[in-house]
Amino acid sequence: MDLKQIYDSVIDGQLVDVENGVKAALSAGTGADIILKDGLIAAMDEVGRRFEDGDFFVPEMLISARAMQAGLQHLKPYLAHGEVKAAGRIAIGTVKGDLHDIGKNLVAMMLEGAGFEIMDLGVDVSPQAFVDAVQEGAQIIGMSALLTTTMNSMVGTIEALKSAGLRNKVKVMIGGAPVTQDFANRIGADAFAPDASSAIRIARQLAG
Repeated sequence: MDLKQIYDSVIDGQLVDVENGVKAALSAGTGADIILKDGLIAAMDEVGRRFEDGDFFVPEMLISARAMQAGLQHLKPYLAHGEVKAAGRIAIGTVKGDLHDIGKNLVAMMLEGAGFEIMDLGVDVSPQAFVDAVQEGAQIIGMSALLTTTMNSMVGTIEALKSAGLRNKVKVMIGGAPVTQDFANRIGADAFAPDASSAIRIARQLAG
């Protein structure tokens, strides 16, 4: 199976075909970096473009992201050996008091598919846990909130980063249904991502 078939299978959300395609490409001697870049990342970029054009919706993005993840699992042993340099390390989590994870999971999968190393902190994440992640090497933190009542945890996290002397060492990206660009500006976040597709584009800018 060639890279074009892997690419098409990711877009179509054909999980088994992606797995088989990645394994076949590796067996044929294709480099993990090429499979990642020209197969998986390229496909997820196209999925993101279709989402922004209104041709794909969240369910299609999720199905494609899961298929991409299945292929990525077979590449990880090669990537772990340093064959491919990650685009950056991102710690992502739903903030303290908020247990919603579908949006956060989709963003995490999309970012991993774009070549970032992901530290998924889960849900109900305390400001200190984000601080710890930065101390462990996260260059970007992504905070999600689905409730207006938990948005203040984002403020608390930024304050905790300042108190730890780390605010100037990390980029802060926020998102979630009630979150706006105006709110991001007010709390001093570096970026606001309204959806998973834009989160990839913004993360690349922040990591650049």
